[in-house]
Amino acid sequence: MKKFALKIKLSRTQMIAVSFLGIIVAGTLLLMLPFSTRAGQQTGFLDALFTAASSTCVCGLVVFDTWTHWTLFGQLVILTMIQIGGLGFITLSVFMMILLRKKIGLNRRELIRESFGSLQMAGSVKFLRRIVFGTLAVEGTGALLLAFRFIPDFGWLKGIYYSVFHSVSAFCNAGFDLMGTVEPYSSFCGYYDDTLVNTVVMALIVVSGLGFLVWDDVLTNGLKFKKYMLHSKIVLTTTLVLIFGGAFVFWICERNNILAGMSGKEQFLCSMFLSISPRTAGMNTVDIAGLTDASKILTAVYSFIGGSPGSTAGGIKTTTIIVILVYIKSYIRSEQGCRIFGRRLEKDVINKACIVVFINFILSMTALMAILMIQELPMSDIIVEVFSAIGTVGISTGVTRDLNSASRIIIILLMYCGRVGSLTFALSFSERRKSAKIDYPVEQITVG
Repeated sequence: MKKFALKIKLSRTQMIAVSFLGIIVAGTLLLMLPFSTRAGQQTGFLDALFTAASSTCVCGLVVFDTWTHWTLFGQLVILTMIQIGGLGFITLSVFMMILLRKKIGLNRRELIRESFGSLQMAGSVKFLRRIVFGTLAVEGTGALLLAFRFIPDFGWLKGIYYSVFHSVSAFCNAGFDLMGTVEPYSSFCGYYDDTLVNTVVMALIVVSGLGFLVWDDVLTNGLKFKKYMLHSKIVLTTTLVLIFGGAFVFWICERNNILAGMSGKEQFLCSMFLSISPRTAGMNTVDIAGLTDASKILTAVYSFIGGSPGSTAGGIKTTTIIVILVYIKSYIRSEQGCRIFGRRLEKDVINKACIVVFINFILSMTALMAILMIQELPMSDIIVEVFSAIGTVGISTGVTRDLNSASRIIIILLMYCGRVGSLTFALSFSERRKSAKIDYPVEQITVG
């Protein structure tokens, strides 16, 4: 990878973008092999590309049910892409170098920092070790707990395999599942009232969605909230508000609809799952197509926000939305600087947050209008689909299978931009441009 980068002079941002593209291409070719499908026939290029992009970008949107269409080989290819896509090819390649006791240069340390949005390069190798070993520990714990339910339901071998697959998929916020063995495209609807499965899956989604920077901070400072970095304070507070606030709103919207007739415990579990999954994972315990329009809009908003920086989740990120809100509050109240938790935000952070929101929103709206012009489909379903793709969530009303070739290409591009990062993707085309030494004169305009 280093020789390749030197030969064509790739920047670090471009390296991250190209690494994801390489995994998608490799996965597409593997999924097109006849023995990747149960029918023993070659999967079409676009369908294989869509699945590979969804897996690598840890999205979860599917054109085929994972269990009924793909063989064990195909499923393992998908699982591998999910794990690589969740942690990043660069992370895993550098970790292999660490295991082989090879020297990690400054360039690779900087790549690690950029991949996870770390605030400093010092200690990047130690940080990466924590990420990889922490990931394996959490996924292993999740698989062990899920095994208590899946082994009795599916037998030893299948139960263990299901436990590992769904633990990795949930932790990487991928949204892929193998529950097609019960009913195609059903996800975890058959376990909507199961406390163990719901709790474990939700915990895996939330823990990974917090981001590895928050992990490191918590491991270093324990439960002493005052000692946390400003980043961790914002992430933890925002995550709690989004989870419980969203669960309450979903319950209000669905108590007389999809939650009607359920017990109090079942309504609580389904409302919590509806609040947690749309921000990152894409799994579901109720029929998304049956939600009210209000819930679908809230699902799209949560998909747009996504998880937190340096995590396996997509979206504009929790810190971005908070920076925007703090900036708006400061501007309206004519305050000097944007302050939160006794700290002041840098102008560069505010500018970046505004750009990220703007780019993601423009991409989403452009894709939404393009698909609606290409096909006649329910607008609320396409809104969920588009924001699910840009947020690499995977939540869908089932309209994915109805998309034509042009619409699927649009969704593929959205998933890729969402995983790489819309700003990163945009910068990859302009990083090497030299800034001009002269500039135009300033002139005022009226805004608002």
